[in-house]
Amino acid sequence: MAYSQALLEEWMREFYYDANIDIGSSGVHPWSFGEIRNMLNISTKDLDRLVMMDSTSYGDLHLRLAIANRWGNSDPNSVMVTHGSSEAIYLALNSLLEHGDEVVVLDPCYHSLESIAEEIGCTFKKWQLREEEGFKANIENLRKIVSNNTKMVILNFPHNPTGVTIEESELFQIIDLISKYDAYLLWDGAFSELVYNSDPLPDPTIHYKKAISTGTFSKCYGLPGLRFGWCLADQKILSKFIPLRDRLTLHLSPLIEFIALESIKNIDLLIHARKEEAIQNLSYLSKWMETNNEFIEWSPPLGGVTVFPKFKDVNVDLMCRNLGKDFNVLLVPGSCFGNKSRVRLGFGCKTEDLQKGLEILGNYINSKEFSKCIL
Repeated sequence: MAYSQALLEEWMREFYYDANIDIGSSGVHPWSFGEIRNMLNISTKDLDRLVMMDSTSYGDLHLRLAIANRWGNSDPNSVMVTHGSSEAIYLALNSLLEHGDEVVVLDPCYHSLESIAEEIGCTFKKWQLREEEGFKANIENLRKIVSNNTKMVILNFPHNPTGVTIEESELFQIIDLISKYDAYLLWDGAFSELVYNSDPLPDPTIHYKKAISTGTFSKCYGLPGLRFGWCLADQKILSKFIPLRDRLTLHLSPLIEFIALESIKNIDLLIHARKEEAIQNLSYLSKWMETNNEFIEWSPPLGGVTVFPKFKDVNVDLMCRNLGKDFNVLLVPGSCFGNKSRVRLGFGCKTEDLQKGLEILGNYINSKEFSKCIL
């Protein structure tokens, strides 16, 4: 299967690794292994006891039980651990969809949630999060596009890149709608625990038998380099993933599974520290937006650590490229999400990095060089 280029990943390859200041990424900033060992009380003896043997296709039982108890229905048989949520998404889409299937997907959305199904040969209906509605998820618009032909609905809330989310009552409306058509619900829950004005949404798999949800340590918990994720679904659905996994990754490393299990035991500690910083950063970002509104329009987020502000009458790709080349600042153009007038601005970085990045961005949009970006 030949995949087209992923615009977001191409941009990150070009600017992410050389950036001194990152205000474009979608997760909180990462912990060092030393910090993790100290917080989780992992000793060298704990590590030395690990045996580098194969794990199982679904993952270590104790790890799956911990995931099921924290995010799922307490049944370890409803869990598969994966190499980040990216593998879980790939397994689910390639195992459950076929050429010609109708898929409903959010617009905008994270690239893999759409592109994999596109390469399979699925047909798409877009549930648009409309700019004029502040990207609010309008359930009535979803009702108009789900049909008897719909095989799967793919959603992620809190949403990347806009930061919008839905209420619990709206989630149940969505589940009720999808169940009437007996369609799958693929739920990307990467930001599920990082919300600001509400409690986290319940996992859809608890309430709908044809739901598949994915999770990751990369966004909310500061462990992107661990490449650890999971998939929650009915055991009969998970069993459909095994033939592909047998030809792909087989299983996880016992070292990764050990660190993941210890992390889940202390998951509130990990997220609390990063969430407190995100709240502080969001307050600073809000004030910055108020004083730089000549060229920028934005909607404050309800979850996650990204916003999707609009730059009025600006060549956004050129602006972001200049920031990367001339100032080593990572800012992701909205063209990576199908919207050329916006940027994905991440505020999950260290507070001093956010302040420095916004200072550079503010100085740039008030400089003579910025005039070259004005349309």
